[in-house]
Amino acid sequence: MDEFLRSAAAGDVFSIGEVIASLTLSFALCLILAYFYRQSHKGLSYSVSFVHAMIILGVTISLIMLIIGSNIARAFTLVGALSIIRFRNPIKDSRDVAFIFVAMAIGMSVGTGFYATALIFTLFAAFMVYVLSRFNIGSAQRREMLLKVIFPADADYQTAFNELFYQQLREHALLSVEPLGNGDTLELVYSIEFRSQGDHTDFLTRVRDMARGGRVALLTGHDQIDV
Repeated sequence: MDEFLRSAAAGDVFSIGEVIASLTLSFALCLILAYFYRQSHKGLSYSVSFVHAMIILGVTISLIMLIIGSNIARAFTLVGALSIIRFRNPIKDSRDVAFIFVAMAIGMSVGTGFYATALIFTLFAAFMVYVLSRFNIGSAQRREMLLKVIFPADADYQTAFNELFYQQLREHALLSVEPLGNGDTLELVYSIEFRSQGDHTDFLTRVRDMARGGRVALLTGHDQIDV
């Protein structure tokens, strides 16, 4: 027991300069990561607080690794202390989880003294994010959209748009039907894909006429929108 306590008290000794260097470098590298995250982000779920959390996490991890060093006892102590932390905020985008791991890897590299490794990995990760975003690698070529229509409840919505959809759409599917207000109107949500020569303005005008002047909305990128 005495030997264990002595080993816990010994550990690696680092100077104030090393602390400042680790924190500054991890902060700078995480700023680069955050910049490329912002430039490559798509959709409506962008959060400034997430970007700040990612930077703070990377810097904090670098300090934790600096404190741990090669001391096993200190590592177990920090694991026990950090195990009480619980994160309640759900992360909707899997891509954000990947950026969290990248920030942690940068902090671990800097904190353990692998400065060149941290710099190379940051630049490579930024280049990787740029390529994936710039060339839309893995994205589907289909251009699906969401069509929301407020339709009278006393009309037959199942056949009202058949002819128009056949003329201007490549594919369509009714996703949901929801009564509104006192039940005199319905909110219809369709997944649609226009033909290559489809006229969006004319299509929306004709849909509005068939819906007796009801509200019509066309949304793009529905895979990133909560319906």
